Amino acid sequence: MSLRFLSIFERFTAKALSACFVLGLLAGFAATPSFPQAAESTSSSSKVGEPGQPVQQEKAPVTLDPAGPTISLIASEPVFIMAAGLNACGYDEGLKDSEPSRQHIRDEMGQALAKSEDARTKRDRLCLFIAQHRMTGTVRDISQYISLALYLSPPPELETTVELTQMPPDSTAVVEVVPLLKDFAQAVDLHGIWLTTRHIYDEQIDALHDPLSKMIVSTNLYLKMPASTYSGRRFIVVVEDQISPGLVNARVYGTEYVVVVSPSSNGQIRMSDVRHTYLHYIIEPLLYIRATAVDRTQPVLKEIRDAPLPFVFRSNTVALTVECLIKAIEARTMDTAVPVYRIPPDVDRSALPRYERELQQYKDTVEAVRVAAVHHDMKQGYVLTQYFYEQLLQFEKQPAGIGDTIGEMVYSMDVDQQIHRARQLDFDASADDDVLQHPRRAELSGLDLAEARIQAGDSAGAAKLAQQALAEPSASSGSTNDEARAHFILARVEILKGNPGQAIEDFQKTIAMGKEPRLLAWSHIYLGRMLDLDCKREQAVAEYQQALAVRDGQQDTRLAAERGVRSAYAIPGHSCEDDAADDSSDVAPKGGQPGTGGSAPKSKP
Repeated sequence: MSLRFLSIFERFTAKALSACFVLGLLAGFAATPSFPQAAESTSSSSKVGEPGQPVQQEKAPVTLDPAGPTISLIASEPVFIMAAGLNACGYDEGLKDSEPSRQHIRDEMGQALAKSEDARTKRDRLCLFIAQHRMTGTVRDISQYISLALYLSPPPELETTVELTQMPPDSTAVVEVVPLLKDFAQAVDLHGIWLTTRHIYDEQIDALHDPLSKMIVSTNLYLKMPASTYSGRRFIVVVEDQISPGLVNARVYGTEYVVVVSPSSNGQIRMSDVRHTYLHYIIEPLLYIRATAVDRTQPVLKEIRDAPLPFVFRSNTVALTVECLIKAIEARTMDTAVPVYRIPPDVDRSALPRYERELQQYKDTVEAVRVAAVHHDMKQGYVLTQYFYEQLLQFEKQPAGIGDTIGEMVYSMDVDQQIHRARQLDFDASADDDVLQHPRRAELSGLDLAEARIQAGDSAGAAKLAQQALAEPSASSGSTNDEARAHFILARVEILKGNPGQAIEDFQKTIAMGKEPRLLAWSHIYLGRMLDLDCKREQAVAEYQQALAVRDGQQDTRLAAERGVRSAYAIPGHSCEDDAADDSSDVAPKGGQPGTGGSAPKSKP
C-alpha cells in the first residue's frame, strides 16, 4: 500500500471515524490474540488419573526403554516432534524464558515453511485440529499432547504404540492428531532438525545430571532409603526445550513415574516440582500396600468437605494420606531462607553460653518457618500434615528408614485426635497453585505488558510502553521484530485515538520490518478493514489475500481473512451506499464508482 492512500482518510476522518467506527473496528481488535501471547509461567503437572492415585489400566509408554535404568534423565524425539508442532501452531507460553534452542527450532521450521507451499498446507491442517480441540486452560491443552507424545514411536513411523484402551484418557482425546503431526513433521523435516539439535539436549542432560542426582541422594538420605528399593519401577525425567520452563508435566503410568520438564534460559529446571513427583514415587507404594490400615482415617474426610482441595483428596483416604506425608517431608527439609548459624571455632569458654543462646534462637526461627508451612497446609485441607510432621521429628532420631517406620506411623495414628484438629481449622477460601494442577502467571513487562494494557483499554499506557521499546531497544531484545510489534501496538492505539493516517503508517512499518507471520497477517487484515470502511473494496480484498498468503497457521487469522475476501467489513451506521448518496452532488471519479477502487472523491468543505 502506497503513502498516497493517506489521502483517502481526509474525508474518512470526518465521516467514518465516529465513535461508531472506533467501536466497530475495535470489535476485531478484541478478538485478536496478543503478539506473542503473554507468557504464562505454570508449575502445573498433569497426572493420568488423579494425584496420588496410581493408574493400572495404562501400559507404560513404549518410547521409554523398558530395559533402561531405574532412574534416568533422557530426551525423546516423539516429544520433541509434538512440542515442535505445538510451537508451530502458536504455543508461545514461556518463550522469553526458554533456552535459545527453542527459538532456533522455531526459526528452522519457519525457513522450511517459507520454502514449501505443501509444508504450509500441512501446518495449517495440524493447527486447525489443535484450535478445534482447545479446552479450558493452557495447561490441560498442552498436557494432553505431551501425554500422547509419550506413546508415539520414533519417526518415520510416528504411530501409537499401544491400543487406545491402554492409553491415558487425556491422550485419547487428541489421538487423531497423529497423522496430521506425521505429515507436518515430514514436510518440514523435523527429524533432520532433531538430529542437528540433539547435541544441545545432550549438553543440557549432562548439566542437569548432577543437580538431579544431588536431589535424589539428599531425599534418599533423609528417608534412609536406597534408590534401588523398588525393582520393576522407574522414575524418568524427560527434557524438552520447547515447552514453557514453568510447566512441569508429571504423570504415573502403572509403575512408571514420568516428569517432562524444560530448562529455563539459565539452564535450570523446577527441581522442587521434580522432587515432589519423586516423593510420590517413593511414598505411594509404601502406603498403597497399607490401604486397609489407612482406611481407618475415613471419618477425617467428613471434616474436610469444605476445604479447597481437589476432589480426589476429599474422597480418597490413601491419596490424602500420601499428600499429607509428602507435605510434611517437604516442610521438614525445606529451605527456610534463614542464614545458617554456626558457633565459631575456638570460642572462649566464658562466651560459650551466649553463642549457644544464639544457636538456639536460630533453631527456633527455622522451626517457626517450618511450622508456619505446616499450618498453611492444614488450612488448605491437608489435615494429617501436622501429625506426620510430628512423627518425622521422631523418625529423624532413629536409624530405621521410612520403609520400616511408615507402618507404625499409620497404625499408631489417633484418628479422633486428627478429627478434633480438623474441626478447629478455618479452611482457606481457595486452594493454592498445585504442583500437579494449576498455573501461576508471571508478571508481565515490556511489550507483553503493553499488549495487556491495550486489551484493558489503557491505550495511553500501551503507547508509552511501545514508544519506550522503540526508543530504548535494550529494554527488549532490540530485534526488528520487536520494533515491528511496537509499531503494531501503536497502530491500534492510533485507531482508538481516531488517527487513521498514523495507524496506516504504523501498520506499514510493521509489514516492512516484521518477520512474525501473525504480526504481518493481522496488519494486512486491519488495513483491509479500514479500506472496506472507506469503500475501497478491491484494495481491501488485496489486503485480505496478502494476509492469507502470509499463512501464519492460526485459525482465527484464516477465518478473519477469508471473511474479508467474501464480504466487505462493515459497522452499524456506516455503509458505502450512504457515502455514495452523500457524494451525489460531487463529480464521480471517471472510470469507477465509489468503493470500487477508483480515485478518491474530493473532500467536502
